[in-house]
Amino acid sequence: MTSNDTRQGQAELSAARARGRSLYVTIFVFSFFVNLLMLTGPLYMLQVYDRVLGSRSEETLLALSVLVLVLFVAMGILDHARNRVIARVGARFQDALDQRVFQASVRRLTAVPNDTNALVAQRDLEAVQRYYSSPVHLAFFDIPWTPLFVGAIFVFHPVLGWLAVAGGMALILLTFLNRAVTQTPLNRANATGVHADHLADNLKAEAETVQALGMAQAGFSRWQKARSAALIANITAADLGGIFTVTSRTFRLFLQSAMLGVGAYLVLQGQLSAGAMIAGSILLGRALAPIEVLVGQWALVQRSQEGWGRLAVLLSAQPIEAARTPLPRPKALLEVHQLSVVPPGGTQAVLRMVSFGVQPGQAMGVIGPSGSGKSSLARALIGVWRPAGGHIRLDGATLDQYDADVLGGYIGYLPQRVALFDGTISENIARLGADADPAKIVLAAQRAAAHDMILKLPDGYDTRVSTLGGRLSGGQVQRIGLARALFGDPVLLVLDEPNSNLDNEGSQAVNHAIRATKAAGGAVLIMAHRPAAIQECDVLLVLEDGARRAFGPRDQVLRDMVQNHGEIARKAVPGGVA
Repeated sequence: MTSNDTRQGQAELSAARARGRSLYVTIFVFSFFVNLLMLTGPLYMLQVYDRVLGSRSEETLLALSVLVLVLFVAMGILDHARNRVIARVGARFQDALDQRVFQASVRRLTAVPNDTNALVAQRDLEAVQRYYSSPVHLAFFDIPWTPLFVGAIFVFHPVLGWLAVAGGMALILLTFLNRAVTQTPLNRANATGVHADHLADNLKAEAETVQALGMAQAGFSRWQKARSAALIANITAADLGGIFTVTSRTFRLFLQSAMLGVGAYLVLQGQLSAGAMIAGSILLGRALAPIEVLVGQWALVQRSQEGWGRLAVLLSAQPIEAARTPLPRPKALLEVHQLSVVPPGGTQAVLRMVSFGVQPGQAMGVIGPSGSGKSSLARALIGVWRPAGGHIRLDGATLDQYDADVLGGYIGYLPQRVALFDGTISENIARLGADADPAKIVLAAQRAAAHDMILKLPDGYDTRVSTLGGRLSGGQVQRIGLARALFGDPVLLVLDEPNSNLDNEGSQAVNHAIRATKAAGGAVLIMAHRPAAIQECDVLLVLEDGARRAFGPRDQVLRDMVQNHGEIARKAVPGGVA
């Protein structure tokens, strides 16, 4: 994506940063007084060496020392205050973008699975936040004072001033060299680290399969190879960055010593006082300190720049969706006309010119061989995959006329592979809603015939589960997933292979839920392989190679399209058991 294509994302990031404008004003004011108070040390040395030692006045020394103590305490308080403020700059930036980045990531991963920018978006946001809260960010408020300190050194003697200028230019050169040399290794380290973490997450998510198939050692070897590559890249980047950090620190110490040496020579020549010699060395250290901070923490700056760039790409690719006019709760009237669907990242349509309609109180079964487009149709019906052609209308409105969260409340969806989320069973049924009505949660579980099963668990509805389901069986997870689909009385229920992990009792529960939804005026669509799944269907849609082969009343379609119609009809008894 070109820079022009990322302008919208850049603008959003800049707007979030602008929320801290008032804090930046505060930091600027604090930085003004902190840097002004930084002159306390040099001026103290100047007075001690040039006045106190010459006059041998203890009273003057005491008065100066007390004054310096007060000024240093004030400087410390102000410096602590601006560090607290800069931490809130980063926090305010992240708070402004947390929801936006999260939603953009979810939408992007829905459209382009495994999109790198979306996978690491939260880490990128944290990287930018760490930069805005770090001392290296404060260094940019201190750098404008560097010319003032160097100018003060010029006041002492031009030779010392030019020495300070030469040292500063050398450190600035080191900063640019550091950026040029470490950028590629740092990018490689970040990329390999993300790959290793993604591989580890994938292996842990499929821990049961890995253990059952004896893949643990092979999986570890693969992860270790990726992790080793990440470690090598990190060490290479750290080594290169360390060279510049040590070089800059050593050079600054040498420069301060050189300042003392040249100053001593000028003192011997009678061109400089001893106090000015010491004060010049202290001023030089303060003038070069922010540049040294930049050199030492340049990896943080580069990581922030990299994160900023990826976030700009993500936010530009997934712009803020325009607010939609709220529509009344729709009837379960579904119309699909000439629907064509191209999967995210694909180039060929998996559904082509498919048309059908479902009326309120009706259930439609979708059958066909594997790869015929059943699950793709399900994803299109729930609004996850956008139509490449044609339209899907719910009660006359296309799906994109509804806000995504509002549409989700009207649709119940049971995917082939049910995923639970970290939390309680109650929270999972309630679709993670924080203020869900407990009565509605229990009602959904009862409609899915999962209530008694849940009560037998150690903590009932408050039993905690993980993304992997914990100790729950596949059938139990499926039943909880069905309860989640039924929560909130959706007008459209989409079931993708609902009987895949269910026993006889579970299959009966699915059929009962279908009947209840139809009786309430809802519509149900079932993507099916097993005969029991289409027992409650009124109409059937037959898909083949992504196209509609037949559509009509169930028995008529079975009679016309399926050779073993009689056998299927005999098997379509309650529970699906002949």
